[in-house]
Order: sequence, then structure tokens, then C-alpha cells
Amino acid sequence: MNGSAPRSAAVAAVDLGASSGRVMLAEVDRERLTLTEAHRFDNGPVRLPDALYWDALRLHTETLTGLRAAVARRPDLASIGIDSWAVDYGLLDAGGALLGNPVHYRDSRTDGVPERVVGALGAQRLYQTTGLQLLPFNTLFQLTAALGTPALAAAQRMLLVPDLLSYWLTGVAGSEVTNASTTQLLDVRTREWSTELIEQAGLPARIFGPLRRPGDAAGDLLPEIGATIGATWPVPVTAVGSHDTASAVVAVPAADDRFAFISCGTWSLVGLELTTPVLSPASRAANFSNEAGVDGTIRYLRNVMGLWLLQESLRTWRAGGLTVELPELLAEAARRPGLAAVVDPDDPEFLSPGDMPTRLAKACVRLGQPAPADPAALVRCIVDSLALAHRAAVRQAQELAGRDVEVVHIVGGGARNELLCQLTADACGLPVVAGPVEATAIGNALVQARALGVLDGGLTELRALTRRDGALRTYRPTPGAEAAWRSAAERVGRPG
Repeated sequence: MNGSAPRSAAVAAVDLGASSGRVMLAEVDRERLTLTEAHRFDNGPVRLPDALYWDALRLHTETLTGLRAAVARRPDLASIGIDSWAVDYGLLDAGGALLGNPVHYRDSRTDGVPERVVGALGAQRLYQTTGLQLLPFNTLFQLTAALGTPALAAAQRMLLVPDLLSYWLTGVAGSEVTNASTTQLLDVRTREWSTELIEQAGLPARIFGPLRRPGDAAGDLLPEIGATIGATWPVPVTAVGSHDTASAVVAVPAADDRFAFISCGTWSLVGLELTTPVLSPASRAANFSNEAGVDGTIRYLRNVMGLWLLQESLRTWRAGGLTVELPELLAEAARRPGLAAVVDPDDPEFLSPGDMPTRLAKACVRLGQPAPADPAALVRCIVDSLALAHRAAVRQAQELAGRDVEVVHIVGGGARNELLCQLTADACGLPVVAGPVEATAIGNALVQARALGVLDGGLTELRALTRRDGALRTYRPTPGAEAAWRSAAERVGRPG
């Protein structure tokens, strides 16, 4: 760190999740990071007759509201960073105008598309090039589904959601690499767009723009944006790990590399941090992804359906007039017998919005188990099933990567769920360290602070600040639980 570098800085972390968004003000120096919520808002799909969409203009408006609140607290705001969920994108025309709202990844437009694309390009070829697991909503399949539409025909640039919002703030278009790696169009070895794959998929090469790395400058706020949020100088926007999981993993409070992570929110992203991708046939068969992480790392992980099952069940009950509160349901679920009924959370049946309790009950019956009798029993089924899926992913990741781990770190909103954390420790047979809850915003802010020169060093040095978080909690596995979890794994056909 040179003598002219600032000793501290205030930065804004814009963190957009699939169910909520937030703008967090982070005050960072070499000893600590303090996080304050500037603005929080709900986020969710908008159903129109033709498709399921995101409301991108509302996301922009809410972002500006949060940035205005951050600047009001800290007029010397030094940087802004944006992260969000993966795969979804906006298309811009030659004048930079948005050609319609981004389609939601849970929309059905990709039904049957992955099979067609894989049949044409080959599963092995796709995996060897991109290292990505086959998920029906990968950007490759979304763009293929859009071929022949007027929007794609007119498009001159494709920007993933955080890059789109960054463009609206700065007027400078670019694609950040950690999120680009989720498109199934990035070469996992070179971290550049795979032009050969793009061409063979029949996609227009012109829409794939220059790539940025975490820490790169993404442009300064446009004057009109600065005036809107009350900034009196051109605040820079800094590229961070713009895939929210990439930022969350930066904030994992690990002292070494012998850890597994679970970034737990609407999705659970479960895996290891590696230095090189794992591209073996066994890894492809297990459907593990090699996604780009910060500082050249690989996030070797599997997507697990996550708290979506719980969120959608609560929405269904409330829409039906049932008064249910999650803390009370979790407390009652903890008193129910464990592993009475479990399902595979990754069953495609659970991907789309709708009556989740009915679908879960039917899945239990199909597996020869009793349907949960009430909401608390269903919540226990969901949490047991998620812990079982965490167990399978952690164990498979270790086997496929040839690395043993000593601890599992749960970060994100799921770190608040005490029952899930304890059951994950029991299922994995490993201690679980829960927290920080706002890991994504913290990782976002840490990368900004390092780009500003407030911090230096690699991920180990950045993570030293997160280990000082007094809210971290450790869960120890319950002795003698292994046999019950192995039996439950057999019921749903997961590796024991």
C-alpha cells in the first residue's frame, strides 16, 4: 500500500437478490468494516401474458433511492459496486436503449431448449469449454430461445443484470467476468468469451462486449445520475464480483483453503474454492459448475434449489389466507421428528412459481413417504431436504476435487436459520460456521476498498476483516447422526 492511498473510505454495495435488493453503506479501514443499510426493497417476478419478467426499471429506481440515502450519510462516497443473481440479461439497441425487460430465469421459454443445444454442440464439448453445469436457465439456452425474435435481431449488446445497471449509472458498457462465467459462453480456462462456441450456437457475436475483472474501473457516474443522488463529484463505479455468489465467497471468514461454502438464500450455492477447474467426466456427470471467482479463483459448486422452497410455500399459504410466520414455523418444525419425509430439492418440479406445498406433498408420496400433515411438518421436510442436499454437494465436491475440508461456512440469509445450520452440521458431519448474513455486500465492499487502495493483499487478507464479525456462530454435528442421514439419502437417491 503506497503512502498516498486513503486510510479509510465509504463505499456503496448494491446487492440485488432474486427476492430482495439492498444498498449497503460500508465504511472500511484496515482494521474493520462497518455495514449500514441505506435502503432495502422487495424484488420478484412480473407475470405478463407472454412471459415472466424482471422489472428492470424499478431495480434502477430503487438503486438510485439507496444511493441517494448513502450519499446523504456520506457525501464523500468513494465508490459504488453492483452485484446480482446470474444468467439473466437485457438487450440494448444501437442507441443503447433497452429492448424490453429482462426475462426471468424461471420462465418456461427454455423448455426443451437445453436438450436441443446439447444435442447440437455435445455435452462433453460444452463442459470442457465452459465448465458449467447444465441448468435450463443458463444464458446460452435463454439466448437460443430468443433466436428469431425482433429484440435479439435488433440487439447490439447483451448485458447481464448488474452490468445493465452499471451501464445506466455510467453510460459505459462492459461485462464482468464472474457473472459472465455463468452464461455457459465463457471459456473457463482463458476467462474470455468463447467465440467458437458462440458462433456454433448460432448467436450474434456482436452482442458480447469487453470483459472486466473485479477491481476494474467501470466508469464514473453520469452527471445527471450524480445530480439525482446528490453527489457533487463524479463517483466511480467499480467492477466487483458481480455474481452475488462471487462476492459472498470473498466474505467467507476462512483462515485457509480447507473449507466448503454454502451461500444460502433463494438458492444454495454449495462448493469449494479452487485454483483450477475440475473438468473430469465424473464432475460433468455430477453436474458441478466451475465458475470464475475473484482473484482468478474457481468457485467449484452445485446449485441447490435453496430457500426458494420455503419462500414459495409461505407465499402460497399467505395467498390462501393462512396466517403463518416463519420464526414460529421454524421453532415448531424443530420439535417435529427429523427426516420423517424428505425430497430432492433439485427436482425440476419445484423450479417454477406456484403451489409449492402441494408439489412437495405429492413428491413425498411418490417416494413412499407420508405427506406432511401441516405447515410445520412441511417446513421440517424442506429444511431436512436442504440439509441432505448440502451434505451430498459438500461430499461430492471433496471427492471430485480431491480436497478434504474441515469446516462448512454458511453465509447469506440462510445463516440466520438456526435449524438449517444445525441440520447441515449433522448431515455433513462437520462443524458449520454461520455468518456473515450480509456476506455478498461485504465481499462487494471489500473488493471496492482494495481497488481504492484502502486494503491490500489477497483473499486471505480481505477475509481477516470478516473473521472479526462478532455475529459468527459455530454449530457442531450431533454425535451418532450419520446412519439416519445415510438412510435418508438413500430414500431420495442421493450419494450416501
